Amino acid sequence: MDIQPKEQQIYLDPDRPISDRVQDLLSRLTLEEKISQMVSNAAAIQRLGIPAYNFWSEALHGVARNGRATVFPQAIGMAATWDPGLIKKIGSAIGDEGRAKYHEALRQKGRTNIYQGLTFWSPNVNIFRDPRWGRGQETWGEDPYLTGEMGSAFVTGLQGDHPVYMKAAACAKHYAVHSGPEKLRHAFDAQVSMRNLYSTYLPAFKKLVKEARVEVVMGAYNRVNGEPCCASPFLLQTVLRDQWGFEGHVVSDCLALSNIHKDHKFTKDAVESSAVALKAGCDLSCICTYDHLGEALEQGLIIEEDIDSSLARTLTTRFKLGMFDPPERVPFTTIPMSVINCEEHRQLAYEAACKSIVLLKNKGNTLPVSDSVRSIMVLGPTAADQMVLLGNYNGISPTMTTILEGIAGRIPEGVRMEYRPGFMLTQDSTNPVNYSLFDAPNYDLTIVCAGISPLMEGEEGESILTPEKGDRSDISLPAVQYEFIKRLVISGAKVVLVLTGGSPVALGELAEMVHAIVWVWYPGQEGGKAVASVLFGDELPSGRLPVTFPKSIDQLPPFIDYSMDNRTYRFANWEPLYPFGFGLSYTKFHYSDIWAASHIVFEVESFEVSVSITNEGKAGGEEVVQFYLTDLEASVPVPKHSLIGFQRISLEPGQTRKIDFTVTPGMMMLVDDSGESKLEPGEFLLTAGGCSPGKRGIELGASELVTLNFSVKATQ
Repeated sequence: MDIQPKEQQIYLDPDRPISDRVQDLLSRLTLEEKISQMVSNAAAIQRLGIPAYNFWSEALHGVARNGRATVFPQAIGMAATWDPGLIKKIGSAIGDEGRAKYHEALRQKGRTNIYQGLTFWSPNVNIFRDPRWGRGQETWGEDPYLTGEMGSAFVTGLQGDHPVYMKAAACAKHYAVHSGPEKLRHAFDAQVSMRNLYSTYLPAFKKLVKEARVEVVMGAYNRVNGEPCCASPFLLQTVLRDQWGFEGHVVSDCLALSNIHKDHKFTKDAVESSAVALKAGCDLSCICTYDHLGEALEQGLIIEEDIDSSLARTLTTRFKLGMFDPPERVPFTTIPMSVINCEEHRQLAYEAACKSIVLLKNKGNTLPVSDSVRSIMVLGPTAADQMVLLGNYNGISPTMTTILEGIAGRIPEGVRMEYRPGFMLTQDSTNPVNYSLFDAPNYDLTIVCAGISPLMEGEEGESILTPEKGDRSDISLPAVQYEFIKRLVISGAKVVLVLTGGSPVALGELAEMVHAIVWVWYPGQEGGKAVASVLFGDELPSGRLPVTFPKSIDQLPPFIDYSMDNRTYRFANWEPLYPFGFGLSYTKFHYSDIWAASHIVFEVESFEVSVSITNEGKAGGEEVVQFYLTDLEASVPVPKHSLIGFQRISLEPGQTRKIDFTVTPGMMMLVDDSGESKLEPGEFLLTAGGCSPGKRGIELGASELVTLNFSVKATQ
């Protein structure tokens, strides 16, 4: 093997700037070798000492598809914590586990395989605009601001803050305007106005690029306004690189480049698809199509400099991760395997699961379970189901605790407990006799574990109990569950409903019939322990909904309509079952004394606001203080309310705390019909509270909201 002396190999010198090292390595590669590095499963180049590397790894809520790992709550559950600080810690923990597993694979095999790398294709920051979408569980909810804040925290934790090396590379996906239907995603053209694009679909991506410095962006399968996302000069060049200054690399979703010619009919064949994607700014192809770049070059569709520009970006990522440096120079190579599912990480998973749980109803203070309860019946198919802990894109933990196990481990000695499945997720019982309906009323409390599971929602091809390739055609609780629980209540059982799921479920009459409702998402490996802790009052519920729960599918626009009209809390004209930001506690919070020094500000000014929150209950608890802004005189359609800030606080019984908040000119800007952001003088309304504005939250028991009107004047 002819290798030059080390002193002449700039790409192997860790003291040289990465840009110099990348250019040196590029100069040493043949065209064939360059093309071999343009696909997700990059080949080894032995003569230069470059090992094979597969870019495809997943870490949505823990290192995924790579054996043992700590399994944190599904992303939508983590969103319900409204706690960016906690999410940053979780991202860092995932990065530590990913590093340990990566280096162990190198030590054991001398190479890594798919899902064993450090380029994690997470998080998913698409907007959960419609509850029918099976992949909504992977997102951070329906609000652009909340998604940006939580997604950025995840990215900064995962990538780390070392001045030289990244711990791992995060990926913002799926760029852009991507949220179903799953069965149409490979050929669908999402038509969206510039106003909706820039006000709803792009802000979270912008936040991750400009503030969190995310290293990777993944292009979506679909088209946007006629252009395939992975071959869109507008999205990949004009917006991503020119407007936002993105310096990382772009990867296609898997097989998405083949969709360009096969499904979108945008090009005639794979050769042309490879050319238009590369020239638009897609640097790396997952699985397909870029093996045709040589033919594209021969046909004059691209030049070698196009290949060099893209390859330089993916190589830069690998250099940032320390893949070409001596292990002793990279601080993360010594992270031990003992970090995987360690006590600290299990505690993080438990804390996240507890904080994600949303108490939706608590009639007569049924919860927490009181000392007077001496017998408990546990029913339902999700009680003993590990699938509802995991969600999708998950790892596997050897210490998973189901809801049933959690309750059994916590129930006080002397309290009688019995468990029966009672009913199935979607199918009727074939046995005409069901004793649980007769026995449950004889128990002091019946905990019914129901809802939906990953068998009923997910990515295309994942869920096996839906004909919609992962999506749901209806958002109602399955009829078999609904009818059983209704009969149970009518029989006299006192029912606490513990619901799993990654997306909203319409409950119909059951919302009024049962005594308490606890929404637990897909809560991860510590989910059973966390649910039991909340039910018995060891932990107070403090989760808040990151999505609106409609009353029925009839309230929703057509699934394929990407206009935001009548969607989400920001634009909906209908009354929800449970509003965005809603969640009860075992204590009561009161808002008062909202104050600002002046109710008149000029366009370029920020101004300070304060509000007081008092815990009026008998138990300490955590509240999520939320701030919403309404432009009362906008010249174009704008959201009814927009979340502009939030803060999770802890208050002891009787304690009052004043929260200070800064309203900036950027928060007051609207997006006009051309997609431009601007601040118009006029009247605004600021709302503070524990839920999004509207009477529905108050009816359900949320704290009263406080408001402040102010005027923005043009500068002199």
